[in-house]
Amino acid sequence: MFRDREDAGVKLGLELNRLQLQQPIVLALPRGGVPVAVEVARALNAPLDLLVVRKVGAPGNPELAVAAIVDGDPGEVVLNREIVEAYALDEGELRVLIANERPELERRRSAYRGKTKPISIAGKTAIIVDDGAATGTTMKIAIRAIKRRSPREIIVAVPVSPQETVAELACEADRVVCLSQPGQFRALSYHYMRFPQLSDSDVVAAMGEAGRSQTDRQHLSGQHAAGSKVATKTIPRNNREK
Repeated sequence: MFRDREDAGVKLGLELNRLQLQQPIVLALPRGGVPVAVEVARALNAPLDLLVVRKVGAPGNPELAVAAIVDGDPGEVVLNREIVEAYALDEGELRVLIANERPELERRRSAYRGKTKPISIAGKTAIIVDDGAATGTTMKIAIRAIKRRSPREIIVAVPVSPQETVAELACEADRVVCLSQPGQFRALSYHYMRFPQLSDSDVVAAMGEAGRSQTDRQHLSGQHAAGSKVATKTIPRNNREK
């Protein structure tokens, strides 16, 4: 059991750090994945971005995804073809269902990132982070959308998930890092001591703080590098040890 999402992120970051990943970029699935991803990005000293996914529910069954819209430049629609065929949805019906969900995706994009564009992941290691994966539906959609953006590698990183979901995600991503795979998986909240509901303002605040922290780290790193160069230059050649 994890103390909270931040604790889960710290532990997940330690595990990912052992992999020595090439050019990692951390992509958080809001809302719950953001506090976890902030700690992962800090551990890897990697850029952090959001991956906003809006589910498109089936007619009469909004919890069952027939498709999803994934924010990006441009945005993408990922179809769940098995569900589309099961409901015998034609192109026109799909277009209406998708159009109905676009306003909420646009609202979230505006609330979370404003006019900031997504970070390019082409040739980079994309790490998709959430606070857990129960059925893995949203994560699968995210993976399929990210594949179209030509990353070097896609890694799914979650603190907790059922064994069968991890196995399914392993067929979609290049690697899955999951700290806990309980045999009897209940709701995500059972695996955390503290699991508060997060608001849009919580997401914005966490991303803002993460951005400031990364800027500070880069500034300090630049100062240290400059200091080392100055120190080297001040050592007279004749006084150096042979």
